[in-house]
Amino acid sequence: MTDFLNRSRTILYYNGAISALTLFVQHPDGSVCTPSPLPAKSSVREEDELSLTIVHTPPAIIVSTISNIMDLPANILQADTGYREQVDTPDGIITVYLAHFTMLDPPRQLMADKGCQLRTLTELRNRPPAELELLRRAYVLVMES
Repeated sequence: MTDFLNRSRTILYYNGAISALTLFVQHPDGSVCTPSPLPAKSSVREEDELSLTIVHTPPAIIVSTISNIMDLPANILQADTGYREQVDTPDGIITVYLAHFTMLDPPRQLMADKGCQLRTLTELRNRPPAELELLRRAYVLVMES
């Protein structure tokens, strides 16, 4: 895996332009983090705890790499540059990004072909606390946009 992907994750989602339906991609392992789940005992940092010394990979590069890894059609994902969260893990800080599908309709079949499902926030309420907090922050950003 590319080195920067070891230090980052991305949450993928669909948001309906008319209905405001928001669906998050859940991978076969249950995680909403792409390309791999967060380590156990991860916790999301608060704004006043953010490390300013971390060199961030541009979100567009991360999204392009994830599109390639998942074998998605070109330009189907777009980075949400207003979302960048940091997570403390036993192995160090991971930066979490957000990307949305640019399609008019939810890409249910495309994700099913990848072994993934599109889920509402309430359907994901059994995820670990760090993922739930990341999803909550993502949902707030999406609804305020």
